[in-house]
Amino acid sequence: MIESVSARLRDKIAELPDLPGVYIFKDEQGNILYIGKAKSLKKRLQSYFVHFYHSKTQVLLSKVNDIEYVILPSESQAQLLEASLIKEKQPPYNVSLKDDKYFPYIRITDEEFPMVCIYRKKMSKPKDNSLYFGPYTNAKLLRQALKTIRKIFGFRSCRKMPKQACLYYRIKMCPAPCENKISPEGYRDIIQQIKTFLESRYEELLDTLYAKMKKWAQKKKFEEAAKIRDQIYALSVIQQSKPGNIGFCALEDLKDLLGLERLPLRIEAFDISNISGKEACGSLVSFYKGLPDKKNYRRFRIKTLESINDYAMLREVIRRRYTRLVKENLPLPDLILIDGGKAHLSVVEEEIKGLGLEIPLLSIAKDRENIYVKNKTQPIKLQKDTSALNLIRYIRDEAHRFAQTYHHLLRRKKILGR
Repeated sequence: MIESVSARLRDKIAELPDLPGVYIFKDEQGNILYIGKAKSLKKRLQSYFVHFYHSKTQVLLSKVNDIEYVILPSESQAQLLEASLIKEKQPPYNVSLKDDKYFPYIRITDEEFPMVCIYRKKMSKPKDNSLYFGPYTNAKLLRQALKTIRKIFGFRSCRKMPKQACLYYRIKMCPAPCENKISPEGYRDIIQQIKTFLESRYEELLDTLYAKMKKWAQKKKFEEAAKIRDQIYALSVIQQSKPGNIGFCALEDLKDLLGLERLPLRIEAFDISNISGKEACGSLVSFYKGLPDKKNYRRFRIKTLESINDYAMLREVIRRRYTRLVKENLPLPDLILIDGGKAHLSVVEEEIKGLGLEIPLLSIAKDRENIYVKNKTQPIKLQKDTSALNLIRYIRDEAHRFAQTYHHLLRRKKILGR
């Protein structure tokens, strides 16, 4: 258990999202000490406070002065980035993989049309000219990651070149070099893109694809340009330009989901917290470009109600917030997010309409994470690990955390009388 970690780091960990990603421990000089992946950044880093670790880990934790993190759509993609960063940065506290273990690699064979596959043998010095990426510690996550790569790029995986195209060609996951449907140069281009992806050089890869898309569009080859556009979109989910930045792709997803005219750069989210109606309060968290904007967080102590009525409390908070913005002529958000179901959304819609405002609305139900939007009777069920759902979860959880913190503060003041 960590005893010496600073209060600042404890606070930072408490505010981490419950999302997959990679975390980086740094010392006082900014040197990288350790790189790890997690299905939930928040839970993984909090576990360092409650478990007892052997002496080497204790020494590592005593040196940690800062934590950076990168949010990713899935744990499998976090594993790819973790392995790439470890190889690049060589952190001193990352455990070396033992020679006697059969950790999996990604292998790209040395052929005219290279095969891409998972390779699992002892690796000291490769005996061929194939390229190997890894090792990776979790074979299941690696298979998931390779499926993602295949969906984006498409590649040959058959050990022996067949005489005719297989199912993967028909579902657009292989360019069918076996039937000469792609030239050696075109296939090598795909392989180079996969290499760049496996090295986590996402920005470089996106720049290359943007240039190619523009080139095809100028030649009026719109089908080819559309294929590259789809690759760019898929890669944008994964690409992270800064630690902790979910990225504009999630905002683009939300824009498409709601049919918005513009990107929801400013999102405000609300949550209500009370126990038996006591010390009821509401929270407002503000996100800008997918990141918390804490200077614009707000707290609301419920003034008009004594009994439990979440809907009425929500009405009060919404009314107070946007009456003030209108009165003071302040900018309105691009999107309002509510922690709740369809009924919560209807309540907020009535209040917003009553103020003469038109602001896009969205709510997320706790149980099945159904998404409700204005003017749609049926909920939207987003696929797991989509960038839009991860962003919605992140904002929802932050609003809940902020509301609970204020609620506990009010209860403590009442009990202690200060």
